[in-house]
Amino acid sequence: MYPGPEQPARTVGKRILMRMFGRPTGLLGRLGGIIMARTNQKVAAWAIDLLGVNPSDRVLEVGFGPGVGIQRLAKSASSGRVVGVDCSTEMVEQATARNAKAIEAGRVELREGSVERLPFEDETFNRALVVNSMQVWPDVVGGLREIRRVMKPGGRVALAFTRHSGQPTSGLTDALTAAGFSGVRVAEREDGFCALATKPRPK
Repeated sequence: MYPGPEQPARTVGKRILMRMFGRPTGLLGRLGGIIMARTNQKVAAWAIDLLGVNPSDRVLEVGFGPGVGIQRLAKSASSGRVVGVDCSTEMVEQATARNAKAIEAGRVELREGSVERLPFEDETFNRALVVNSMQVWPDVVGGLREIRRVMKPGGRVALAFTRHSGQPTSGLTDALTAAGFSGVRVAEREDGFCALATKPRPK
């Protein structure tokens, strides 16, 4: 059946949104980063508070975008270390500019890469944060398992989303449980929601 003119339009619209927000590239990606820095800031700050970052923690953020979460994590882990991974060159550049002083001081490290293959040893981090990016992962459970691998036993992860992210609250608990996390809970407020979970300690 002929799809009609509205289907190509939706496809083009989806590609534009992916280039701006999903996997930001080029001029649209840079514009998307500016928008994300404003729209994600409050939910990122809330998720970091829920995560309970300690001053000496080693913290990972996956899909850090323009780096506003990295900036706040660096303040919370004031004597620790914050490491970020993002698949977008444009976002690495924006986040690097935003966190230049902390990077120069050796407290923040930003890398280009994907959640499918995190370039870290097992049991490296106490805390992990993901804000508005899980919904574009090709394999959600696989990505969560990779985050679990690099987390220390007893470490906590927060998956935060704004209301416009397109991510439903349903399925988050199942995905985290399937990836091997425990103690899953979902917190909600007017502008977003956050799933929190823990990597179990060995028995």
